[in-house]
This record gives sequence, structure tokens and C-alpha cells, in this order.
Amino acid sequence: MIRTFRVVLMLLVVFLFFSQISYSEGVKEGWQLELKKIALNFTTTEVTNAETYKNQDVSNARLTSDSQTLIQGIFNFAADLYAPKSFWSNTLLMEYGKTYIRPVGKDEITNENADKILLTTDYTRRLWNIKNFLGGFEAGPFVNIGYETEFDAQENSSIKKIIRSMLGAKLFEGKYLKNLYIAGVGEVDYTYEPESTKFAWEAGFKAENPIREGLKVVYFGYYRDYISESKERSTDLDYELELDVRLDVMLYKNLSLAPFINYYTAQAKHFSGIGENLYAGISLSYSTFFKKAIEVE
Repeated sequence: MIRTFRVVLMLLVVFLFFSQISYSEGVKEGWQLELKKIALNFTTTEVTNAETYKNQDVSNARLTSDSQTLIQGIFNFAADLYAPKSFWSNTLLMEYGKTYIRPVGKDEITNENADKILLTTDYTRRLWNIKNFLGGFEAGPFVNIGYETEFDAQENSSIKKIIRSMLGAKLFEGKYLKNLYIAGVGEVDYTYEPESTKFAWEAGFKAENPIREGLKVVYFGYYRDYISESKERSTDLDYELELDVRLDVMLYKNLSLAPFINYYTAQAKHFSGIGENLYAGISLSYSTFFKKAIEVE
């Protein structure tokens, strides 16, 4: 995997130097404060007389299934500073979700389906401006430092506490390509004592495809491959992958509706069995700018 990282990084550097590029002066300047998303995902199923149909061996899942409710909330805020030669981004992402299952004749079962608090600060050097490829974008090296935790500890576990840093190169601020990066990753995991220091490499992207005004497809994903850790634990991951595709439909002003599909998978390092989570739903979200950066001619 180290060899793969080096090859991809080398290809990225070659592309940047041999593409039709110019030195970047930036297209925006000043602070930008943006509520990227505050969203609510909500689905519910109420089944009546399920036990009666089960007892009669009726083969119809819509009549025999358990009643259940799924609720997810998402908050994403960014404070960005655009300068002629640099870009400094600070983000707060919070996700929380629960599923309530009400089996016939049994106690209600509650499961968390999302739980994350992620605070990051990211500094990017704006070195190049590629104008005539993939709708144009900027490029440069970046450094990122973040802290990841959660609202509630998982059953039989401690609350996640991870400090993560990344150093790499990215393409960003394009018409279609909002973010494409590859980086080396260092983590200090304080979830369990004593803490464990981990090293990995990571690649990720975010892209948008405008279809018409008020309608666009948004793609997001990342892959993180862990190379080593200072303390071996059964909770260590070998890799993790997340992919998300959504159709963002603007309903009214800053209110949008987005059908989406999200896929997450991971492989533990010290035991077999790939874990997978596939979720499809509809998200109702609100976004707005509190302050916009100044557009530079």
C-alpha cells in the first residue's frame, strides 16, 4: 500500500507540472461563514396486527414486519479565510441518528445508526490554477488537523477520542471538482488506554454535477488504509471506505430535498469479516451564508 501511495502521489505531481497551469492568485478574498447543512432524515413504519398475520404464516413483509422509526440529524458549519496565496478552512461536522424498533409483544429496541463530532482546521497553499481541464480548479499542498469524538459511547466501549493530522496535496475550488486529495495520515487514538499512534494514507473527493438551476448531483467519498499502529487492539481497522451519492433539489430559497445512497465498509485488522452499511433515504436540509468572501476579478 505504501508503494501505491507513492505512485499516486508521483502521478499527481507530474499532472500538476505538465498540465496547462498558471500560478494561482485566488478567485476569492476574505472571510466566508457558511452553514453548509442542517438536515433531518426521518422515516417511520407503523404496522398494525402484525402478530395476527405472522401467526397465519402470511408471506407479506409489509404486513408482518416490526414497526420502526429512523431519525438522523446533521449539522455542518464552515469558517473559511481566502487569501491571495492560501486558503484556511475550519469546519464543525456533527451527525447523530437512532433507530427505534418495536417488535410485536416485546420491548422496544434502540440502535444508534450515526454518531460523530468532527472538528477540523485545514491550511492549503494555493500554488496553481488549472483553467482548461474539468471545468477548472486550483491545486496545492495542504495540512489538516482534526479531532473526532462522539456524543455517546457505544455499548461495551469507550467514547471515541482521536486526534488526526494529514499532509498531502489537493485539487479544489473547481466548477465540478470541489475537492480531490491524497495524503499521509497520523493518528493518536485516546479511546483506550494507553493511547495508540497509527499511520495511514488516505484519498478522498467531493464533486458536483449541475444539471440545471436548483438541481445537481453531489458525489463524496474517501478511502483510508492503515499501515501501522503502536498498540495492537481488536478494534484496529485495516481500511475503511465511504461513498455517498445524492440528488440535491432546491425547493425554496435555501431549503433543499436530497434523495441519497450512502455506503460504508471496513475490514478489521486482527479478525476476518468485512463490515458493511448501506443506507438509502431522503434528506431535508437548510443552508445559508452568514458572510461571503469577496469575488476577485
